[in-house]
Amino acid sequence: MHLRRRLMDVKFKAFVYVTLKKGYSDPEGETTAEALRGLGYPVDGVRASKAYEVYFEARGRRKAEALMDEMCRRLLTNPTKDDYRFEISEEG
Repeated sequence: MHLRRRLMDVKFKAFVYVTLKKGYSDPEGETTAEALRGLGYPVDGVRASKAYEVYFEARGRRKAEALMDEMCRRLLTNPTKDDYRFEISEEG
């Protein structure tokens, strides 16, 4: 039974982008913007963010999207302060 399940799974790769929700302080972005201005760059602002690459298996695209959304909500983000989006593609 295990072998049959594995044959139906598809390999996926997801890029997950995590940003602070509007209204939340971003000290890292503010410091980076100040440093860039100090170097002479005409920077209006910087927002710091995180990016993850996640490799996993699922039984089709719909299941992969549901799993990725669950991973984001449970571990990769703090739903109180973070927004996220992801892009999923099949791995050859």
